Amino acid sequence: MQSTRLTATVAALALTASLAGTLAGTASAAAPSSSPVPPQQGRSLALAAADQAAASGLDGLRHGADEDLVRTGVTPWSNGLYYASYERTYRGLPVVGGDAVVLSDSKGRVRNVTAAAAPAIRTGTTAKVSRAAALATARKQLARVESASAPRLTVLLKGGKAVLTWRTTVSGRTAGNAPSVLDTFVDARTGKVARSTDKVMHADGRGHHNGNVTIDTAATSMTDTSRGGFKCGGQNGSAYTGSSPWGNGGANDLVTACVDIMYAAQRESDMLKNWLGYNGVNGQGGMVPARAGLSEVNAYYDGTKTTYGRNQNQTNQLTGIDVVAHEYGHEIFDKTPGSAGSSNENGGMNESTGDIFGALTEHYANNPNDTPDYTVGEKLNFLGDNKPIRYMYNPSLANNDPNCYNQLTSGTEVHAAAGPQNHWFYLLAEGSNPGGGKPASPICAGGPSSVTGIGIQKAGKIFMGALLAKTSGWNHPAARKATLASAKNTYGSAECQAVKTAWDAVRVPAQSGETDCGGTTTPDFSLALNPAAGSVQAGASVTATVNTSTTGGSAQTVQLSASGQPSGVTVSFSPSSVTSGSSATMTVAVAAGTANGTYPITVKGTGSATHTVTYSLTVGTTTPPTGCANAEFTYQGTLASGQAQAQPDGSYYYSSVSGSHLGCLRGPAGADFDLYLQKWNGAGWVDVAVSGNETANEDIRYTGTAGYYRYVVDAYSGSGSYTLGLTNP
Repeated sequence: MQSTRLTATVAALALTASLAGTLAGTASAAAPSSSPVPPQQGRSLALAAADQAAASGLDGLRHGADEDLVRTGVTPWSNGLYYASYERTYRGLPVVGGDAVVLSDSKGRVRNVTAAAAPAIRTGTTAKVSRAAALATARKQLARVESASAPRLTVLLKGGKAVLTWRTTVSGRTAGNAPSVLDTFVDARTGKVARSTDKVMHADGRGHHNGNVTIDTAATSMTDTSRGGFKCGGQNGSAYTGSSPWGNGGANDLVTACVDIMYAAQRESDMLKNWLGYNGVNGQGGMVPARAGLSEVNAYYDGTKTTYGRNQNQTNQLTGIDVVAHEYGHEIFDKTPGSAGSSNENGGMNESTGDIFGALTEHYANNPNDTPDYTVGEKLNFLGDNKPIRYMYNPSLANNDPNCYNQLTSGTEVHAAAGPQNHWFYLLAEGSNPGGGKPASPICAGGPSSVTGIGIQKAGKIFMGALLAKTSGWNHPAARKATLASAKNTYGSAECQAVKTAWDAVRVPAQSGETDCGGTTTPDFSLALNPAAGSVQAGASVTATVNTSTTGGSAQTVQLSASGQPSGVTVSFSPSSVTSGSSATMTVAVAAGTANGTYPITVKGTGSATHTVTYSLTVGTTTPPTGCANAEFTYQGTLASGQAQAQPDGSYYYSSVSGSHLGCLRGPAGADFDLYLQKWNGAGWVDVAVSGNETANEDIRYTGTAGYYRYVVDAYSGSGSYTLGLTNP
């Protein structure tokens, strides 16, 4: 897939205010035009707006000087809308986390932005652990390894911190002999596993035959060339061969099992195109191949294929409509922006996505052998009790699975964690008391008195639109915001309000910045400082600019204040309040006699919400630290774990001659601070020397040519104050 690389330029940054104003009206439907925009021109205008938003660092699209946002996909949607997905890179390395999606229209307006939380990235790009050692560690995570990809250096955002890792995919079997495909990240500094996520999504399902059906195959092979070469065969990966009619109708005949698989998968592909306006399972008209005949009670998707086994008492194959559609629902979740996440909540939403697409496909196929419903595995007799495995309309009926979002915990098993979103989808599609033989659905305590459904086709299209805005930080609150935006932009206020009521009914609370379904968004603003640090001698003052922008609703008044300044330091603002989108000047005055040191000052903006930023004030100079007694210059700062600062004073210095650069960092005891020397190459800052010992004290000596340089101090772990001594040519 061709990608577009974006760099934040001065011109693009100037777009921030105007784009923020555009976003203030994200919920508004496009006004009718007497002269419609041609489709290709509309696409160009939409993508230009999305790229400009990404380059400007608007809202959740903010990125540092060493980061780029790369457009990785474009999906056309209804009403002249386009979803553009972006992934982050850091000094040319891929970043897992911090991805984003921009929804824009054919008139060049940004409608909505979703983004995974992305901390400022500051980490070295040189691995201490070898590629071979990382691969050996990754392979040890499985009892039996069948294959492993070559490790690739990747920045993993984990727990609000950037970690340099080796990423590899290892396929094989667990100690319990279950199939596994592990997406593994090995810390390139410590050699420990930073994260490992199993891409095999096991699903409970039912296996039964769909009667005499029509499927699309080649003349002598169970291969569907019209859907990207989709095929079905045995465990060796080859498609079954023969001729029509395929299969003999036997419950455990594997060619017949492939008839069931291909029928269900093809109906799901058709449903996606005809009902939801999406181009097949993978968004490009195709889907991964399928394999029948697994000699286990299992069915799963692993990122490269779907595999189907048999039921517990071996009376049939697990190839019913909802099982097959569920597995390909995992592919939809995996192939939409953000892919599959690592938390149990994200895994539960992945399982729920499979259930939702199972229900949608059953309703679309409307096969008399499997009448449409909102249960999973109802005809499988999976456990010998002739009961469904999950009930979307009332999840608690199976194993007391949670109906409500507030019942989830971080340890809720992923199939059980499907409950709240399954419940939400049923309420949105059918309502709490649909009648007509459909079951009533309970409403969680504190929710609305009743919910009226909008129909499964509309509910499915709204859900699909939200998946196209999915990011790696996907959870229920994010899904609430995205489905509201999808409903408003795809249909209108009534459907948007129905989505909101259904989420209220399963206790997913309202979120900051979500649409109110009436054409506006919840008022909100952002706050930033330029620069974020300053040095001053006692008896003098220093200034910084406080920048605000409107990120939701209309512009509002923001009152500015400061706290945390030491005795002898006063902070004032001119003006003391601004309209969001405007700026103020902050003056920090330091009285004579104020003690030398570095002090964090909290700058607060108060409006409909409260936001804070930290200003680092350094007063005076101090004696060079031990070990750097001969340093020409000394600078101080304070960092929390995961933060980084550039020195001198958030800026850089120029060396007009070649020579030796010396940097000596002394940090707080017990912390692990790193020191980087960077040089400007005409387009960006690049590391020329790195000191990354697992201590608070780091030294750099580097001989370089004339040019612009800066040091970056990174708190890899631990917090506290540091002193940096510098000697330049």
